[in-house]
Amino acid sequence: MNAINYEKIKYHIEYGKVNNLYIHIKNGEVIVKAPRFITKKYIDKIVEQKRNWILKKLEESKNKPEEREYTKTDIENLKTKLEYIFPELIKQTNLVPNKIRIRNIKYAWGSCSSNKNITINLKLVDKSEEEIKYVVLHELCHLKYMNHSDKFWNLVEKYMPNYKEIRKQLKYNR
Repeated sequence: MNAINYEKIKYHIEYGKVNNLYIHIKNGEVIVKAPRFITKKYIDKIVEQKRNWILKKLEESKNKPEEREYTKTDIENLKTKLEYIFPELIKQTNLVPNKIRIRNIKYAWGSCSSNKNITINLKLVDKSEEEIKYVVLHELCHLKYMNHSDKFWNLVEKYMPNYKEIRKQLKYNR
């Protein structure tokens, strides 16, 4: 049987230009983002209403490995790898982005905007050359097809017949 935790939940408030109140857990800390007009009393009430969710998320965050801190060296290492991967794949596919950026993205290995700008996740610095090539090719193919249609996947496969294996590796080793 689980013990019920009646301890007051400690949290940090960040007031700002937001329209709604948001609660999130970062590094084991409860952070409440709130519009400037919301009172501490109201925030206390909402935090208490969300007690079970907050406690669950705090427990989950204890079991998550710490986020790796990336350095300027990591950025340079990835940049060096991309400096020969991109030209090679651009030459093969004849698909040319407007801009290439490296960012620490939480939700994906890469992204391609409708403005033909490609962003590559800094976390790829720890991945194999083959995995980096797959992500770059994937994003380049979005320059032609801004979706994941059969045509898109056929294009990826044309330049990397074993892409499914590499894709699995990336998903498995997230």
